[in-house]
Amino acid sequence: MVDNYRLDSSPLNEIRRKEYARDDDWISEFLQVAKVGHVATRWEEQLFITPMTFWYDVARHEIYFHSNITGRLRANSEQHERVCFEASEMGKALPSNVASEFSIQYASVVVFGKIGVLQDDGEKRRALYNLISKYFPGMEPGKHYRPIATKDLKRTCVYAITIDSWSGKLNWKERAEQSPDWQPLDEEWFR
Repeated sequence: MVDNYRLDSSPLNEIRRKEYARDDDWISEFLQVAKVGHVATRWEEQLFITPMTFWYDVARHEIYFHSNITGRLRANSEQHERVCFEASEMGKALPSNVASEFSIQYASVVVFGKIGVLQDDGEKRRALYNLISKYFPGMEPGKHYRPIATKDLKRTCVYAITIDSWSGKLNWKERAEQSPDWQPLDEEWFR
């Protein structure tokens, strides 16, 4: 382990490689456009990761998503409110002439917080309409699709993750590190 990174004293959201760390504005912007997120919940000592579409509310600093009214995610979130959320994007693979330098282009955000189930129908509708707007911009309820009915809300669980802390990373170099001590790779590997 790197000498300057201590698991017993480093904050959860501290990034070991500072050159990849992103600021709060970058993280907020990334969460507004990222397509898929993953939330980690747990049942007793077993961890579960669930992929989902999501909406980040900048004003409230919360992440919203939905699932069926019953199931693993609902049971886990009712047992343990502490969660970890991740969203990421991968670019191209970056070959190297050194085994330890192979890499990929990536952008990622990790969030630590508390999960809760929304109870108020108005809050559920607000979250769901914003979720629809994120993935289907320009579509309007009552014009392009039937608005959310009360019966829809009764079979849908809407969650909010209240964010305690977060971190963002960006490694989007055009090439991985190469060694002058080994034969260079042919250009075809970089296309």
